[in-house]
Amino acid sequence: MASEQIGYRGPTACAAAGITYRQLDYWARTGLVEPSVRPAHGSGTQRLYSFRDVVILKIVKRFLDTGVSLQNIRTAVQHLRERGFRDLERMTLMSDGATVYECSTPDEVHELLQGGQGVFGIAVGVVWRDVESALSQLHGERIDTGETLVGHNPADELARRRNRAV
Repeated sequence: MASEQIGYRGPTACAAAGITYRQLDYWARTGLVEPSVRPAHGSGTQRLYSFRDVVILKIVKRFLDTGVSLQNIRTAVQHLRERGFRDLERMTLMSDGATVYECSTPDEVHELLQGGQGVFGIAVGVVWRDVESALSQLHGERIDTGETLVGHNPADELARRRNRAV
């Protein structure tokens, strides 16, 4: 089953991203990271997050933990949303605490560090794999039927696609 057909409820997204439900709720209400599968519509409805959403939630958490401003995080999140699904896995995000830079090659990372700008980096592929691992132990939900899936690993479908592409 394609990972794009799986959604994750709030508590599952929190567990995989390492955030509290209060953070998740606040970020959704303020538009920082909204669920792309199913937003909440009034009391009692369940938000449903995609795999990509959960990766972005974990990246936001890492940025906040290192002191990047919310304004710069918003800009970075918008940029991540505009990028292709496959681009994310190969990307490294660097920050000097004020600005977030995208690097897609080791040379770009090196240049940034040489210029004295980069203070820390987030290898999105590493976050991607962390989220895959966490979600493989948690419950997902089929978007079309609402069926609960236990221990679904979104990496399975991605690995099949990669093997076909080679």
